[in-house]
Amino acid sequence: MNRFSKRNGHLSVEKEIVIREGAPRGLRQFIPQVLYDLKLDPSEVRKVVCRVLRVAPDTDSNWGEPNISNEVNQLLEDCDWYYVYDVIERFYEIVRQKTEFTEEINDYFKANGIGWQLVNGQIEFRGDESFEMDLKKAEIALASSNFNTARSEIREAIGDLSRRPKPDITGSIQHAGACLECVAREVTGNTSSTLGEIIKKNRGIVPPPIDIIIEKIWGFTSEQGRHLRENGEPGFDEAELMVGLCASISTYLARKKVGLKSSATPSTTLDF
Repeated sequence: MNRFSKRNGHLSVEKEIVIREGAPRGLRQFIPQVLYDLKLDPSEVRKVVCRVLRVAPDTDSNWGEPNISNEVNQLLEDCDWYYVYDVIERFYEIVRQKTEFTEEINDYFKANGIGWQLVNGQIEFRGDESFEMDLKKAEIALASSNFNTARSEIREAIGDLSRRPKPDITGSIQHAGACLECVAREVTGNTSSTLGEIIKKNRGIVPPPIDIIIEKIWGFTSEQGRHLRENGEPGFDEAELMVGLCASISTYLARKKVGLKSSATPSTTLDF
C-alpha cells in the first residue's frame, strides 16, 4: 500500500523498542483492519482466528457482518499475547498480497516500539536499527564467504530469541558463540580447537584489544550458554548484546579472510 507518506518519504520515526512479551490493544485492533483492506471478509477472518485460538465461532448469535467483526475483535482482545503473533503468521499463509501484509505489520511494529518483525511469514526477534544492520551485514558477509554453518548458527540465535512465550536465552548465547567459533576456525584453518584456544594462538586475526574481547566472549558463552549455575541465567538484554557482538566480529573476520595470510607478520602465530 504505497500511501502518500511513503511516496514522498515521510515515513514514521521508528520508536524505541518497549514491547516484546506482549501484544498491545492497538495491534489487536489493527490486524483485522489490514485484513479487511486486503479484501478478506469478516467470516473468513473469524474462521482463521478461531482455528488458531482453537475456539468455536459463535455462528448462532453472530451471523451478520457487524456482529462477526465484533466477535473477531473480542477474540483478539481476550487471547494471550503470543497467540496474536500466531494469528499474524497464519494470515500470512492465506493472504495473496503477502508483501503488502508484511509491510503493514512491520510498519506498525516499528511505529509502536514492538520488538518483533514478520520475515518470510514468521515472527522473529527485532532489535534496534543498528542491531538489525549488524545482522544484515553478518548475513551478507557469511554468505559471501560460504560460511554456511556460521550463518546457520546466527540464524539459530535469532530463532532462540524469537521463541514465544519465553525466549531461549542460553540457546541464543550458545549459537551466537558457535557462529563466531565457526568463523574463527575457518579463517585460521584450525578446525578442532575451541574459540578460546584459537584466539590465544592467533591474536593477529583481530586488532588489539579485540582479541581480549573475544576471550571474554568465549568465557561468557561457556559459562552462560553451556555451564549454567543455579540462579545464574543471564537476561534478554545480555543475550541480545552477545548476538550483536558475535555477529559484528564474525562479519569482520569473514571480510578479512582473504587478506589474513598476507597481512600476518613473522611474529604473529597463525595456524594456516
